[in-house]
Amino acid sequence: MTTIRYRFGAEGDLTAPSDDRLTVGDPRVIDFLGKLARKLLVPAVARRHPELGSLGFFLRPAELHRVVKHMQHEDALVFPRGNVFHVPPANVDTIFVYSWALSALAGNHNVVRISERSATAADTILGALNEVLADSDPIIGRTQRMVTYGRDDAITGALSKWADVRVIWGGDNTVEAIRKHPLRPSARDLTFPDRTSWAALSADGWRAADDKKRREAVLGFTNDAYWFDQAACSSPRTVFLVGEDTGDVREQFIELLIEVSGQRGWEIDAAMAVEKRVNAYGLAATGAISSMEFPANSVTAMSLTTVPDAPRHWIGAGAFPFAEVGSLLDLVPVMNRQDQTFSHFGFGADELREFGLALGGRGVDRIVPFGQALTFGSIWDGYDLPREFTRLTTLSL
Repeated sequence: MTTIRYRFGAEGDLTAPSDDRLTVGDPRVIDFLGKLARKLLVPAVARRHPELGSLGFFLRPAELHRVVKHMQHEDALVFPRGNVFHVPPANVDTIFVYSWALSALAGNHNVVRISERSATAADTILGALNEVLADSDPIIGRTQRMVTYGRDDAITGALSKWADVRVIWGGDNTVEAIRKHPLRPSARDLTFPDRTSWAALSADGWRAADDKKRREAVLGFTNDAYWFDQAACSSPRTVFLVGEDTGDVREQFIELLIEVSGQRGWEIDAAMAVEKRVNAYGLAATGAISSMEFPANSVTAMSLTTVPDAPRHWIGAGAFPFAEVGSLLDLVPVMNRQDQTFSHFGFGADELREFGLALGGRGVDRIVPFGQALTFGSIWDGYDLPREFTRLTTLSL
């Protein structure tokens, strides 16, 4: 049987009954998460792992109190769900903290399985967690646990039967594999399977913007695309150029993208550059793209033959198919439930609202400006997570 390596929390039987009780918005949890936020916001940490600065900002006490207020319900008493088992992905090594923190804030007992393939940012987080744990109420260590183990159906099965909520992040195959382990009849899954995200650039908005606004937009797009090697579910892939005769906009955007990504130090190694080239030729072989260019290792640009040909699979870091459409409404027929984040620049509020209403909930969960694609929110993939982690008891007098 695979050995469990405890990386945070107390050792012992993970599924043993516990007399420890936390409440929704428990002050001991808020205190713990606030101390963790301060650790992650230390300048040296934030410089080394910028994504941890965003995480620390999310865990600030003021933000935590806003989330707790959102959990309250005027027509019911609010309680924790109970036990929550989290299975986060390996390719985005901060996401586990967001879902775990919201669940802990709701007063749940949590077990988080940390992938053996997690990167250094995850180790930094775990180190900070253990440092804060030493100066926190002991109930935190008894109710919040993060563990690492290999593929082991016995452990995953036991934790699944223990859970009142199981949170599964990853590809479709991961979700299907974990779902083979039954839950109790009263329990349920929150699943975050394969998703695709897009970017849209208004040609008129780009032309009307000054150099500063254009650079800010490209900087935001670069952060969205190159963190996590463009493999995060919310990282933009295809770029839709919206308007007429957009060739000049595309050329200027790519030129600035190469410049900004170089200044930010985003580097694509030779192996990734080769993989992108191979994948681009593969798309060309299927007729999905009509041309391709490789102006730098950091950028591969392709011209889509038609909008429905926009690939939903990962091509490589810095690989961007481009397509021209007359308006955002032209994209509505090709969006579906796999589509998550739609980042944008240069559009008016009325255009974006009309687009969102036309989608009608059939696709796209988030419509955000360039630079906010990776910004985690407590509403994610259509789930209101703070409320998903609580249960309600109605009281009539």
